[in-house]
Amino acid sequence: MEIILLTDIANLGHKDDIVDVKQGYGRNYLIPQGYAILATPSARKVVAENLRQRAHKEAKLKAEAEELAAQLAEVKLTIGAKTSSTGKIFGSVNSIMISESLKEKGFDIDRKKIVLKDVKEIGTYTALIKLHREVKIDVEFEVVSE
Repeated sequence: MEIILLTDIANLGHKDDIVDVKQGYGRNYLIPQGYAILATPSARKVVAENLRQRAHKEAKLKAEAEELAAQLAEVKLTIGAKTSSTGKIFGSVNSIMISESLKEKGFDIDRKKIVLKDVKEIGTYTALIKLHREVKIDVEFEVVSE
């Protein structure tokens, strides 16, 4: 069953993508929740026109994201955390801490765009920041003891 996505859905596609899904997933979840519509010929024409009109806007957003990525490439973050005597962190470093640290440096990045693995010890790590669907950057950060 072919559908047109109305919103970005993780591991499936982005807005206005035409994807093939199983009928149960499409009819019982995606369409009733308002995440997708059937890919009829008339709906395809509407999506094609919308994409044509939005192409210029997308290019501008991608250019802004690439510019921000170039600025973020030079940033070094330091995050303080309470630790034990062996270097283990009480709790863990999460995307909220990275987002707040970036905000202090002058970058307003939503925490939902930051992906990082479990950080439970002192050291240097990298976080993946998804600025645009095609622009992703790794930002290094160091976890130190407070």
